[in-house]
Formats: sequence, C-alpha cells, structure tokens
Amino acid sequence: MIVFLDTNVLGGVVNPQAKSPEVQAMKRWAKDMQAAGHLLIVPAIADYEIRRELCRRHAVASLAALDRFNAEVPGQFLPVEVEALRLAAHEWGRVRNSGKPTADAKALDADVILAGQVMEQGLDAADYVVATDDVDHLSLMVNARRWQDITP
Repeated sequence: MIVFLDTNVLGGVVNPQAKSPEVQAMKRWAKDMQAAGHLLIVPAIADYEIRRELCRRHAVASLAALDRFNAEVPGQFLPVEVEALRLAAHEWGRVRNSGKPTADAKALDADVILAGQVMEQGLDAADYVVATDDVDHLSLMVNARRWQDITP
C-alpha cells in the first residue's frame, strides 16, 4: 500500500526529540509500515508546512531529520506538479460549493493541495491511503484515515 503522510503525521515521524508518547507511537508506526513493505510518501505541501515552522525556529536538527527522511527511499518525496495544483483548485471549488469548505476562503488550503498531489497519482482508492489526524477534511477528497487506524 502507498501511504501519503499528512503534515501532522510527518511532523511526528521526523521529530528527533520524540519525547511524547504520541510522537513515539508515530515513529514506531512508520517503521512498522516500512518494515511491512508499505511505501510512505511525503507530499511536498506537507514538507513545506513542517519546514516553514522549523526554519522559523532555526531547528537545525529537525530540518536535518526531515531531509534525511525525504531522501531515505527513492521516490518517497513527491514534488508539487502543475497538474496537482489544477486538481487541487478544482477540488477546492467542488468542496466549497458543496458547503463543506476545508479552510477560510482566503487561505492557501494545504489539505486541498495535498489531495491534489494524491489525486494526480491516478491511484485506485484501494491502493493508497492518506495518514492523518484530519480525516474530516481530507476524506471529502481522497481516501484518508487516522494514522492509528492504518495497520501494517
């Protein structure tokens, strides 16, 4: 299975401080998923959301951990392509018109961009999942589950 990591999950997986029980659980979960042969994918928009805060805090060790994780497996980092942004724009309009907006109208709305990156891959919903803590928003657009509910 291909597992796309949402920002909150990616942040826990690459956190070098890993002191809280939840972060430790995320790190174990990611290792178990990889050991079981699942491919963990880092959408560029999730990397951006984590990286901007790490840059603001000058968190050098955390930035290095993020870079190491992104480079760990060939193809693990998923750059943003124009088609993903176009799909995201379409989804943003569709979801907003359905009366279930995922962010303020003036917000960039990273969830929709992440969904566009996933949709661009052309995968069947049975072949992938987005690991998140924000199922409500992402599941309007893509196959998304709480990371704790995704088992190796």
